[in-house]
Amino acid sequence: ISIVPIWQAELCLCLRQERTSQPMSIEECCKDGRDRGIDNQDCTALPLISESTTCRIVQEQCCATVLEDTICTNGINMAKDQGGCDTQFPGSTCETKTAKMCCDCCLLGRAAQEKGLPCDHSLSLGYQCGLVFCLYWSICYFSSPTVSDKDNEALTGKDNPLLNECSNGLAKCAQECVGNGTCACFKGYKLKPDGKNCEDINECLLGASNCRGGERCINTLGSFRCQREVSCGTGYELTDSNNCKDIDECESGTHNCAPDFMCQNTQGSFRCRPKNQCGDGYIQDALGSCIDINECLAQTGPCHPGQSCMNTVGSFTCQRNSVNCGRGYHLNDNGNRCVDIDECKGPDGACAGHGCINLVGSFRCECKIGFIFNSISRICEDINECRHYPARLCAHKCENAVGSYKCSCTQGFKLASDGRNCDDLNECESSPCSQECANVYGSYQCYCRRGYQLSDRDGINCEDIDECALPTGGHICSYRCHNTPGSFNCNCPATGYTLAPNGRSCQDVDECVTGTHTCSETESCFNVQGGFRCLSFECPPNYRRAGENRARVERSDTVRCVKSCQPNDISCVLDPVHSVSHTVISMPTFREFTRPEEIVFLRTMSLAYSSPHISSDIVFDILEGNVQNSFDIVKRQEHGIIVGVVRQVKPLIGPLNMVLKLAMNYVTSGVVSHRNIVSVHIFVSEFWF
Repeated sequence: ISIVPIWQAELCLCLRQERTSQPMSIEECCKDGRDRGIDNQDCTALPLISESTTCRIVQEQCCATVLEDTICTNGINMAKDQGGCDTQFPGSTCETKTAKMCCDCCLLGRAAQEKGLPCDHSLSLGYQCGLVFCLYWSICYFSSPTVSDKDNEALTGKDNPLLNECSNGLAKCAQECVGNGTCACFKGYKLKPDGKNCEDINECLLGASNCRGGERCINTLGSFRCQREVSCGTGYELTDSNNCKDIDECESGTHNCAPDFMCQNTQGSFRCRPKNQCGDGYIQDALGSCIDINECLAQTGPCHPGQSCMNTVGSFTCQRNSVNCGRGYHLNDNGNRCVDIDECKGPDGACAGHGCINLVGSFRCECKIGFIFNSISRICEDINECRHYPARLCAHKCENAVGSYKCSCTQGFKLASDGRNCDDLNECESSPCSQECANVYGSYQCYCRRGYQLSDRDGINCEDIDECALPTGGHICSYRCHNTPGSFNCNCPATGYTLAPNGRSCQDVDECVTGTHTCSETESCFNVQGGFRCLSFECPPNYRRAGENRARVERSDTVRCVKSCQPNDISCVLDPVHSVSHTVISMPTFREFTRPEEIVFLRTMSLAYSSPHISSDIVFDILEGNVQNSFDIVKRQEHGIIVGVVRQVKPLIGPLNMVLKLAMNYVTSGVVSHRNIVSVHIFVSEFWF
């Protein structure tokens, strides 16, 4: 069945940029849209075939018309095939709604046909449903035998030129084409002056909306909606019809009634009513307890005129009035006069255990200490001394008791003998600390002996301090540190060192002085860090040891050989080397260097300020043994004397032995006239101390 489009669907179209500059007619634009709708069954990605906005709109609408025809046809076919519209329609929500509308309106056309109603009897169904109802009246009737072929032809428009004008598309209406070939618009639209296109009616601007007071009109395409300007308020919610509806907190479970109460919904709120129901003559108080109702106090008494009401527990009695007695009086046994009521009579009396004094027409309670008489309730009430006399009864904390009060103290204190003040509690008497305890006011403090520290976990126990593991542990001892409970011990290497009196540093043992060396008579003993060396120095030919003719006064770490030429030995005399010396130094291992370390000083006998007429100089040089350029030699002046200073400029890791050969040259007019050779025997220990 081919369906004439009868409504306008709202479609969101994503258009690809495929355009042509060639002008196209409206018919071409529409044909392109219809062809794409038939082939693809989708109008969401139509390519633009022209720069014209009008062509784009026609292309989209004609494509949408094809889809609308298909959707409505599905609904009409379901009405014909199944006779009902309960089956779920495929597609989106919008498509399902459209298909079901066509199905329902088609069934209405069938029902109208069966009842003999004419086609134009639209039942005020609206534009969309009315057109389906009428146009497909005979189609939806399932070829009923009661409908004549002539009627069918008239309904389908076979011989109706006006209806054919709409069905063959000659009218070219934007929305609807009525039977006489004229164009019409959907509800909420109006026909433009061109007689074909439709535009939205702004019901809000024309005042045609039915929005109530407190609602704001918002125009939409083809319709309008009313929106509340003020919220509904607590206890109400806004419905889809824009009305405020009471929220049933009891049903939704949003109430806060206690377990002993039941929830009763009210307009905009709810109430909590006790579940326990009291019997006749009782009423529930705020806590849910049942208390007696004094029926006699009601504004309209329960007794008849001429009777007196007497309240009883859970009920009341009516007595005939012979004499009207006031409060504190009642009728005598004869019922002819009023006598005083003795409220103090009975086991407890009216004062409930307190002193009771009966008065004429009344009574007075003499309350015990700690109570005060309430003239309204006429009972003795407990005095909360802690509230009436704040910070005046107890030094620390005050706790009220029935008819009295009692004092208590905060932690770290105990109640004094007067029962009001607080004395400091000496917690140290119970030895709470593992080592030492110091009592302080209201508390105590644990502390530890030297070598221990207080535990961070409980602040009571003392833990050993591992001095060797501290950040400075590597400098506590020169060599090795051994932790002990509360202290530590320092150890030195097994040989060559002894522990200093401070118990931390390691001192070198001078084996040469103590005589514990193993050097022979022909060797000299030289002490080094952590040991000793047995060395024997012989002077080269034409040199003799300086001072060998003198008695040896003390041991020296330096051996000096001076030149001693034989008579007529010209080559010896011309040799510039005047002396050859040997010296021994011992050094620790330097692993880190922050600045050069001065180790040897070569002192000359030359003055730093010589005569300007004499061209002379002293040059110091390292001849041999400078391993990895670990040393350099600089010249400077000290006390007016020229001095050569040998410096260590790079770290040396021991144990290591080397001989550094130095030269001290006296240069005159560019010629070395005099030279002294010094061999420095360096012994580097494996330790830093």
